[in-house]
Amino acid sequence: MNYRHAFHAGNFADVFKHAVLARIIAHLKQKPAAFRVIDTHAGAGLYDLAGVDASRTGEWRDGIGRLLGAPPAQGARDLLAPYLEAIAAFNSGGAIRLYPGSPALVRHWLRPQDRLIVCEAEPAAARALVNQVRGDDRIKAIAIDGYTALKAYVPPKERRGLVLTDPPFEQPDEFRKIAEGLAVAHRKWPTGSYLAWYPLKDPRAAQGFARDLTRRGLARLLRAELTVAPVRAGEKLSGSGLIIVNPPWTLEAELAVLLPALLDILAVGKGAARVDWLAGEK
Repeated sequence: MNYRHAFHAGNFADVFKHAVLARIIAHLKQKPAAFRVIDTHAGAGLYDLAGVDASRTGEWRDGIGRLLGAPPAQGARDLLAPYLEAIAAFNSGGAIRLYPGSPALVRHWLRPQDRLIVCEAEPAAARALVNQVRGDDRIKAIAIDGYTALKAYVPPKERRGLVLTDPPFEQPDEFRKIAEGLAVAHRKWPTGSYLAWYPLKDPRAAQGFARDLTRRGLARLLRAELTVAPVRAGEKLSGSGLIIVNPPWTLEAELAVLLPALLDILAVGKGAARVDWLAGEK
């Protein structure tokens, strides 16, 4: 899977991932103590949906475009409020032109006491990221491989926080690298939370990833998956998943409301949503 994110910015997988990210950050903000977010594969940070790459695929129209055009019922709408408010902050006049990636979203949600480290290895994206956060003392942008960053910057000095791992899945051993990186980081920073995104292109690979994580002894593992059409090998992405290590205690119940609402809006075929524990609460 070759995942140049500008082609896919704002698609269904971004909506799913960023809506969950918003809920985790909202939980962290409930306490006054500072937290730190480490984004290991941050990308360029902000995407022009009218640009050449995004226009070529138009995937955002079946993602954030659908969500903005058909808001869900009140319960899910309340859960989506921090995410949708952030989207609106980057756009004006009711139209959407820019889609904020995870670095821009987290920056929008940070308080003065919180900190963010954003890491990106691809040179052009890394330069864009540095330019975007320049002058913000809360944020450090580093041109570095994401897995190297996971080893180098965990643990932070804060006890609370989140590591977001969202690799491009250009290498065949990406699932193994994520599992290994999460296990090592969790041993070093057991009080942190971890959010890992993965594509559902090969269900067997995804199941193997879940088994690998479980074998590594991570105590609290929540899995959430969303497919907007049947997953067929060799076809375009129609599903993605999230692994949350040390999820907020409210997250399982929130996802039980949020995922069916997103499925109703984003499905373009026979889709499905599920939330389950790989380890921990049942």
